Amino acid sequence: VGDPIEAAALGAVLGAGRAPGRALRVGSAKTNVGHLEGAAGMVGLLKALLALSHRRLPASLNFKTAGPDIPLAELGLAVQSELSAWPEPGRPLLAGVSSFGMGGTNAHVVLAEHRTAEPAPRPEPADTDTPALTPWVISGRGAAALRGQAERLYTAVSADGTLDPADVGLSLAAHRTVFDHRAVVLTDSRTALLDQLAAVAQGAPAPGAVTGTARPGAPALLFTGQGAQRIGMGQELHRTFPVFADAFDEVCGHLDPLLDRPLSEIIASGDGLDETGFTQPAIFAVEVALYRLVASWGVVPEYVVGHSIGEIAAAHVAGVLSLADAARLVAARGRLMQALPAGGVMTAVRATEDEVLPLLADEPLAAIAAVNGPLSTVVSGAADAVGRITRRLCDQGRSIRALTVSHAFHSPLMDPMLDDFRQVVGQLTFHEPSLPAISTVTGRPVTPGEWSSPEYWVEQVRRPVRFLDAVRALEAAGVTTFLELGPDGVCSAMAVECLSDADATASVAALRSGRSEPRSLLTALATVFVRGTDVDWPAVYEGQGARRVPLPTYAFQREPYWISGTARAAALP
Repeated sequence: VGDPIEAAALGAVLGAGRAPGRALRVGSAKTNVGHLEGAAGMVGLLKALLALSHRRLPASLNFKTAGPDIPLAELGLAVQSELSAWPEPGRPLLAGVSSFGMGGTNAHVVLAEHRTAEPAPRPEPADTDTPALTPWVISGRGAAALRGQAERLYTAVSADGTLDPADVGLSLAAHRTVFDHRAVVLTDSRTALLDQLAAVAQGAPAPGAVTGTARPGAPALLFTGQGAQRIGMGQELHRTFPVFADAFDEVCGHLDPLLDRPLSEIIASGDGLDETGFTQPAIFAVEVALYRLVASWGVVPEYVVGHSIGEIAAAHVAGVLSLADAARLVAARGRLMQALPAGGVMTAVRATEDEVLPLLADEPLAAIAAVNGPLSTVVSGAADAVGRITRRLCDQGRSIRALTVSHAFHSPLMDPMLDDFRQVVGQLTFHEPSLPAISTVTGRPVTPGEWSSPEYWVEQVRRPVRFLDAVRALEAAGVTTFLELGPDGVCSAMAVECLSDADATASVAALRSGRSEPRSLLTALATVFVRGTDVDWPAVYEGQGARRVPLPTYAFQREPYWISGTARAAALP
């Protein structure tokens, strides 16, 4: 009863109007495996999928002729009686699977083959002296699973010398679930990758291997202040990562018309880089480009914080200022500070803020410029005034360190520039931040109307940088990962001293002076990732021409649950 009705339905919908020789091919899974009752539909689905995958039509075994109540020719149908190619293999292949149950369930599933596009040719290697770094991301539900994943991957890659490290990395990044126990191995050679992988499999530390366990929360981004500048900062990233290059060039496009010389030339040569009028724009450009790069890799901060000039970069990335207005603010700030008379000094003292404050009472030309830690206070102002203060601190057994600066920032010596700066700031358009932020003027979370007030940015020039309070505010908000964006690791090191529980928090710098910039940045990215930060690792591979390759599946940690022991008969009453 069922077969004639099904054949008539197929003929009416799909077989009608077909030319001779183009009959709709039909078949059954029963002739291959028998009638499987409730599983018959699933077997038919598997048979159709295999036919699509192999691009061959399997036979319905033992077919000779159809019954008189199924007129195949009239219906435009033909039973597939032998293994053959598809009738028109040049067209996209389609198959239908019908499943009609005795209970009234009627289903028809249409399947189509997935045609993969020809892989794009691999791009030419970037014009750089730095070998390409390859991160391999591995994770597991537990520590044993993580080691098992690393061991399985090591075995597979070691056995196949044709596997390209970038292909392996992309396949791990884009086609594997990320669990809480994580590791990233990062280097520029296949041999080193395997060595690091072997170390992870053994649970041993290795250079270039970063391991950790994810925890809730996103990182806080710390934007470095003045003093971290260095010759050539950001140039390796500019050559390696197009996103950084495009962002840096865009920032320079806004800053260069406001400066006497092109910013990229100043950074490359170092000539004038320590002059405040160039230093501040240079640091701003590098930090904004760094943010754009890590944002393109999926990093979304829980908070942003900036130290002095770094606070303007933080405000820009939070949407407070457009790039054009932020560039005007930075250029004017640096230019007006540079125009002030030289002669001021800044000195870091190993003392608390409360110990320094009484010494300022009789020194109107000196002030606290920054509170960078519990025992890290910076005094700034006229040389004689600062000298008297620091001598009294030395008499109390406090150590001091003179800072190399052109001017006494965040001190009364900045007062002559404030009115001119206020006029520039008043011409800019401010918005409320789109990202949570901590003010280093107040040391507290930014409130509505604060960063969007022009007067805030005027006061920011003069008032001390309350970095200690800002870090404590982040810690109180539950932030446990700090990522510093800047030319060197300055804020990340100071943050460690500010924390009440340094062991519970990781503070990492994106760049380090004297180290490879791509390696330093990717290592920092790996560090925040293994602590739970979401990272779009496939985006890191963008532009490398990496392709998906078969890799070992998950290393399940199997446990037997059979009841063991000697069976005992129940005692009879």
